[in-house]
Amino acid sequence: MLVEDVMTRNLRTAKKTDSVRSVAVILCTNKISGLPVVEDDKLVGIISEKDILNGLLPGYRTFLHDPLKQRDFESMEESYEEILSKKVEDLMTARVFSVSPKDPILMAASQMDLHRFRRIPVVEEGDRLVGIVSLGDIHKAIFKRELNL
Repeated sequence: MLVEDVMTRNLRTAKKTDSVRSVAVILCTNKISGLPVVEDDKLVGIISEKDILNGLLPGYRTFLHDPLKQRDFESMEESYEEILSKKVEDLMTARVFSVSPKDPILMAASQMDLHRFRRIPVVEEGDRLVGIVSLGDIHKAIFKRELNL
């Protein structure tokens, strides 16, 4: 089976200039954990719940300079409003791994396992985003095929 056989084609996406607040609303209301970031239909990054939450945590240098203050996790949580006012490009992951629609599904699954994520963008030549595939998509497809469903 190929990635194109199981991938999701109708995607929600974000732009680098979108607010993190607008992304958080999409993530929460649609019960998804991340969005591809695109410019002119080309994949330029990913913004995820993890990226947003990592924005709340102290950086390594901040922690080294004032470790006691940075352990006040309740006050860190209060900075969430500040994080939401940022732009997607401030928090997104720009180094994105992707697969091709013509790749075998187990190759995509191995990439996800190697990099420890549960979904991977699908791009055609020139980094044009055409879909996304998850471990769940792959498992369901194999399961249905094996049970003749």
